[in-house]
Amino acid sequence: MPQLAYRSERAPPGSLGSPRDPRSNHILAALPTTEWKLWEAYLEPIEMPLAKVLHESGEVFHYVYFPTTAIISLLYLLENGASAEIAIVGNEGMAGIALFMGGKSTPSQAVVQSAGHGFRLPAARLMEDFERAPILHLFLRYTQALITQMAQTAVCNRHHSLDQQLCRWLLISMDRLQGNELKMTQELIANMLGVRREGVTEAALKLQRAGLISYARGLIKVLDRKGIEARCCECYAVVRKEYDRLLPDRVAT
Repeated sequence: MPQLAYRSERAPPGSLGSPRDPRSNHILAALPTTEWKLWEAYLEPIEMPLAKVLHESGEVFHYVYFPTTAIISLLYLLENGASAEIAIVGNEGMAGIALFMGGKSTPSQAVVQSAGHGFRLPAARLMEDFERAPILHLFLRYTQALITQMAQTAVCNRHHSLDQQLCRWLLISMDRLQGNELKMTQELIANMLGVRREGVTEAALKLQRAGLISYARGLIKVLDRKGIEARCCECYAVVRKEYDRLLPDRVAT
């Protein structure tokens, strides 16, 4: 497959500030000045350790979460205990959109897939300001981008090879991290993709033999991002382009 022609103009992940700066999150950085001043005092810095569950399926939200260096997986849980990832949230967005979409809960579970930092905001604080037009427009644009990711994930899982799915997953994850390393076991990746661990092992070995990644003791290091893009299906470019179109960078002041 030829190398992807698409190149994002978005600032590099984490470039807006430090992990302890709320504006390292693109949604918070894009807030209009009035809303930023209202929210700044209510944003609580939190640790997001690996595998921490931020909200359970069907649970009413008490907080919304804005990662800065962590990555959150939105998982759909089946009755037999199996799970599959439907979307990834990092420093480009937030977890908890069901709150302002009217449902106040969701059938998916939010779990930290890559440890780091972030901020949380009380649900009541968000809802007080949600009817304000600037907040409404910003959050609905993000929701559209997230729905695009979910839809493209479903298409990718149905029509593309596991190798291509793994490449897409790695690229989306790298976009939401500082650096080129991801701490993740093959078992967790299999849970995210909804496949058997043996399949992930085989796909990861192919990428490693091609010199695109190194993998040891739960640490994946991306060595050749352009090479991974070249092996990936079109799904990554579709999702990335939609995020950049809907959420241009704008630092709150």
